Amino acid sequence: CEIVPGPVSAEVVATDYDGMISEGRKLAKIADNVAVKLPLTLEGLKACRTLSDDGTMVNVTLCFSANQALLAAKAGATFISPFIGRLDDINVDGMELIADIRQIYDNYLFDTEILAASIRTANHVKLSALAGADVATMPPSVIKGLVKHPLTDKGLETFLADAAKAGIKV
Repeated sequence: CEIVPGPVSAEVVATDYDGMISEGRKLAKIADNVAVKLPLTLEGLKACRTLSDDGTMVNVTLCFSANQALLAAKAGATFISPFIGRLDDINVDGMELIADIRQIYDNYLFDTEILAASIRTANHVKLSALAGADVATMPPSVIKGLVKHPLTDKGLETFLADAAKAGIKV
């Protein structure tokens, strides 16, 4: 938490309201930038309301529908985490969900940020950004893939070859 300038999600293990509140309050004491991660269940939404009212950042996770995202925003979630890759796995367009959530949140001026989760490809990143996601979580391989492009590699190779022909040592 000390090395990250923004929010860091810390997930509860409990699935009941009392357990989530107890764990969530302990997790929130770790650092000011902890966002308590709660599952998108009825008990999780109740815990979200309580923790949000306490001033705790809450990341509601395992979102798979716009209706769930609406309920999380109404419960005071700081972040909603739609799992786009898992939707794609069952032949549902995860990007459509991001766009639907963005429209709903914009319609009602909700402050809840859309955290695109379960990102599997660089294309997921681009499409999430185009659809209006505020932030994303992704594995290092996807982050590294964002900078890669075959024409960049080819252009650098050509530039270095030209520099060598000109007698410039690299």
